[in-house]
Amino acid sequence: MAVDTQKIKDLSLRCLIYVCAFLSVALLIGMIAYVFIKGVGALNISFLTTATSVLKGTVGIAGNILNTIYIVVITMLIAAPIGIGSAIYLNEYAKSERLVGIIEYATETLSGIPSIIFGLFGMMFFGEKLGLGYSLLTGSLTMIIMVLPLITRNTQEALKTVPKAYRDGAIGLGSGKWHMIRTILVPSAMPGIITGAILAVGRIVGESAALLFTAGSAKLLPVGIEGLLAKPFQSGGTLTIQMYLSATSEGDFETAFGIAVVLLVIVLAINVSTKVITKHFDLTRKE
Repeated sequence: MAVDTQKIKDLSLRCLIYVCAFLSVALLIGMIAYVFIKGVGALNISFLTTATSVLKGTVGIAGNILNTIYIVVITMLIAAPIGIGSAIYLNEYAKSERLVGIIEYATETLSGIPSIIFGLFGMMFFGEKLGLGYSLLTGSLTMIIMVLPLITRNTQEALKTVPKAYRDGAIGLGSGKWHMIRTILVPSAMPGIITGAILAVGRIVGESAALLFTAGSAKLLPVGIEGLLAKPFQSGGTLTIQMYLSATSEGDFETAFGIAVVLLVIVLAINVSTKVITKHFDLTRKE
């Protein structure tokens, strides 16, 4: 009886794929389980709503959570319009293919630069030259440079997935180019655009090296409205920075693992939000 070598090869490759998939899922589940087991004991209302204070005898990350929110909001308010606008220009308005190629090459190069180099640049330029010092604003400006390539490239790819017939149909019906972009092109590409924006938020939340050089590590909560308004110009450590400091400088691994649990929950929420929002826009577009 002849042996079908092709079927043996197909079966072997299929088994290899299943083994790789199982190992990937097992590693993910194992890491999440380990972090939760080690860190869930540190989680309580006080941990999430207070700042660490030796005088009050409290251990909390509320200040770090607020700092993280500040950096995410400031960064996205500036980076999202610039990134999306750049992608629209490159896809719809730029005439020179050479110029587009140069800009795309620059964005791809930026996305591959180690984050610590961005941190060094941000510290020297925004912190020293512009006089912003260690502050949340310095960290946000540095993060803008880091996430712009991600937002721009994702938006470009999303715009390219919109069928050319949509553009031609709108123009053929008498629509102006900008009107076509606003009413047809961008809404059709919205799932990909939102995915890029949320991925950028995930990168900001998970960044530590660049922010350690630029934003600093203060963890106090602001007092009053004036304190909230002045906060961007003050030093502030995010969740990742505090986790790093807790594990290295302070040797407080319980707090470090507690922060790790919070970060995992945030990342999970970001991923779920991406799926839900993308699915919503897909259904809306089909209707």
